[in-house]
Amino acid sequence: MKIIYNKEEAVDLLLQQKLVVIFQNHSEWGARALGNRSMLFDPRNKNAKEIVNKVKGRQWWRPTAATILYEYRNDYLDMHTLDESPYMTFAIDAKQKAIDEVPACVHVDNTCRFQTLKREQNPNYYDLIKLFYDRTGVPLLLNTSFNLKGWPIVETFGDAILTLQNSNINYLYRP
Repeated sequence: MKIIYNKEEAVDLLLQQKLVVIFQNHSEWGARALGNRSMLFDPRNKNAKEIVNKVKGRQWWRPTAATILYEYRNDYLDMHTLDESPYMTFAIDAKQKAIDEVPACVHVDNTCRFQTLKREQNPNYYDLIKLFYDRTGVPLLLNTSFNLKGWPIVETFGDAILTLQNSNINYLYRP
């Protein structure tokens, strides 16, 4: 287990197809993993969903979600009448760009459960995704809750360490 304190190293690991969890000391409001305590993976990997589900110990078919930088949402998503989806509560139609470039985030019905993210909502998380975008041209990361099957979502740093000790997760990012 390694604790990482800079976004450059976290993105390097994501580009090496490593699962990185982010932990930022507090929970978010809402039912989804919104970047304060989340498992992150490279969404370009067509097997990412299966990799993440295996680590979490959940069924192979369980869908994954993503966080996208707000300003790129219309490139990947057909937002219809929505301007944003900050709480990952809507299944949004994927555009062909999403289907082609980030298959791990597109469900079998070609929808996605995305969180749109503005920098002022979560600067550390935004900057991490922005760096990933700068290196790959893809402005989003696969994001799912930081927990294992049958375990509650991580709430404290102690919970985070316990979860890492009981899983195959090796990298914890603490911005």
